[in-house]
Amino acid sequence: MGFLNKKNRVYFLIATILLLPLWMWLAWFFMPRRPLVAAIVDKTVLHPDGQEHISLTWILNHQRFTKTKRQRYAIGQDYFGFFPMENRQYRLKGLERFTTQQLAQLCRDSDLAYYTDTYGIYRQEWFQSDQQTERSGIIYGGMSRKDVEFLSMMKQNHKLVMAEFNDINSPTDPAIRNQFETLFGVRWTGWIGRFFDSLDPTVNEELPKWLVRNYRRQHKGQWPFTKSGVVYVSENDAVVVLEEDTHLARKVPQMLASATGQAKFNLPDRIRYTYWFDVLSYNPRVNQEVASYEVYPNEAGKREMARYGLPTRFPAILMHDAPDYGFYYFAGDFCDNPVSMTSAYFRGIEWLSPFAYMTEGLTERRGFFWRVYRPMVTRILEDYYARTPKQNSSSGR
Repeated sequence: MGFLNKKNRVYFLIATILLLPLWMWLAWFFMPRRPLVAAIVDKTVLHPDGQEHISLTWILNHQRFTKTKRQRYAIGQDYFGFFPMENRQYRLKGLERFTTQQLAQLCRDSDLAYYTDTYGIYRQEWFQSDQQTERSGIIYGGMSRKDVEFLSMMKQNHKLVMAEFNDINSPTDPAIRNQFETLFGVRWTGWIGRFFDSLDPTVNEELPKWLVRNYRRQHKGQWPFTKSGVVYVSENDAVVVLEEDTHLARKVPQMLASATGQAKFNLPDRIRYTYWFDVLSYNPRVNQEVASYEVYPNEAGKREMARYGLPTRFPAILMHDAPDYGFYYFAGDFCDNPVSMTSAYFRGIEWLSPFAYMTEGLTERRGFFWRVYRPMVTRILEDYYARTPKQNSSSGR
């Protein structure tokens, strides 16, 4: 730029900045397409934006993985599960309708399976969307026998299986859950939890009404909490509340990466985690702990947790990475993040991501997507793709 005068250098700099999105899009557009067939299962799709599987679809498209040689993934179409329609109509397109032969064909066609959420859809939230913190009779949800049959086939065929929070929790039948646990060497303790920045029901609209109601039923109608805190709920609807200061020495749970998590997936050594999680145990002869959660109770909190057998540290990310099969379990609602699909089509957007979360609030999850989910799942998919036999991959536009 030495041949430009000062005024022209300013114009050149402004033009470069204004054209940067175009260069980033062109860089993405000319990346080679790479077929990688993902069987995505999401039974909790209230809206066509597919919030529960948006993060996975974002990465598949950002990395130019395609469902065919040319077609990229469409968030409202390319999954199995619950499909919302207009006027409160819906379609069910899960694996429950598949025969064993069809499941075997799906296994042959698929490179990987990712179960993002099987919590399902309940009547209250579907027919009266203003009451989404209530629970009622289920319309559709829970892991099914066909799901486990398919996952077993994927494992037997040495393919990649990924699952996360609420895939094996309620409303999944305990017998089906046990099959999954035996298949993959994990065990749900029966507890889920979440951090809430306010436990005051009159202030926090995200605090589930059923959670408060169950606690009051068990404590003579009392709900004395107004600060932030961590809430645990058992499969039997028992509720344990750890309130800031009253029970917690440090109010926000942390995710701590192991040496493997930091080296292999570039995870931060620690990051706050403020969304839903499940409390798991696992077989260390089968799986490796990539990251763990830690809750920080004071003495009163330790006594409360001990009453219910709740650990202060438990797995957040489990991995089985071996030639026989690949398996990852994310013990949290990892795939549900506030990310825009539009940003997936700009190569190098991750380098600008700190601007997206540097001022985010305590319970926002953009930072989690950019610092944990995106680098980890990208590495998992890239490594798996590198090991997968290629069949006439096309780089055509």
